Amino acid sequence: MDLLQLRYFQAVARYEHISRAAQELRVAQPSLSRTIARLEADLGTPLFDREGRRIRLNQYGAIFLRHVDRALSELDDGRRALRDARDTGLGRVGIASETLLTISPLLGSFRAAYPRADVRLYQSDAEEMDRQLRAGEVDFCVASQPLTGANLESIELAREEVLLAVPFGHWLDGRESVTIPEIADEPFVSTRRGHWQRALLDKLFAAEGLTPVLSCEGNEPAASQNMISAGLGIGLIPAMSRQAGTETPVPVAWVHVDAPGCSRVLTLVWNRDAYLSEAALRLREFITSRPLMTHRLPDPRRGRDHDAP
Repeated sequence: MDLLQLRYFQAVARYEHISRAAQELRVAQPSLSRTIARLEADLGTPLFDREGRRIRLNQYGAIFLRHVDRALSELDDGRRALRDARDTGLGRVGIASETLLTISPLLGSFRAAYPRADVRLYQSDAEEMDRQLRAGEVDFCVASQPLTGANLESIELAREEVLLAVPFGHWLDGRESVTIPEIADEPFVSTRRGHWQRALLDKLFAAEGLTPVLSCEGNEPAASQNMISAGLGIGLIPAMSRQAGTETPVPVAWVHVDAPGCSRVLTLVWNRDAYLSEAALRLREFITSRPLMTHRLPDPRRGRDHDAP
């Protein structure tokens, strides 16, 4: 048994699919299959149930995976600790977020305050964030939906209402509020599954026994407002995201959604068992001691973007 076998096993166990694991590991499928077979022979126990070309982690594999995850995590933390001790800086910190506009101003302030910190930023959906935390690829995630991995801790950063954005001239332009059944047949601009906007949209419609009509699905939440303004549909936009990084707001009208839970909660999430560099510790303190972003909520009754006096 060697480390390569354990990392190969970890990848196959995560995907339960030889070809996907081989693609991530950048190895040939036959070589990966032989490595897993040798590991099972060394252990004297099958780790997967095989049904034709399909494989499933069995009860023995699940037990072994828990120990492998801990062992490899400790080794990875050891490498990071050595690197941080050797470096003259504060070490490296990785952070993932569903949209970069949410945290870029705060990270810019952190870099200015701690120029020796090596900051790495990733754009990821919830599923990828969970994987990155488990694999030790990032230290923190700024998440807009719950992450359910084991050993995760979180702290709330911000909470805000999510509004409905519509193009100017739309029949909802000027309305104060709207219910989900009233917009059941309207085309929506949203993100792909895995992003929080899509999860919220699906949840609100499911509560009414409805399914949303989608006119556009994308991977960049910040682009939604532009597409709505262009008349491609309507969509759910939080005040924080729609104002981030824009000197001139994209012209749309705003309407309250009369539905329970039409809001977003931003949390900072980390693995409590993972090693954190000095840079990571300082970033956590920096983020949790400051508002994530200052913003003004729109007044939907006016139907236009405006700044309060």
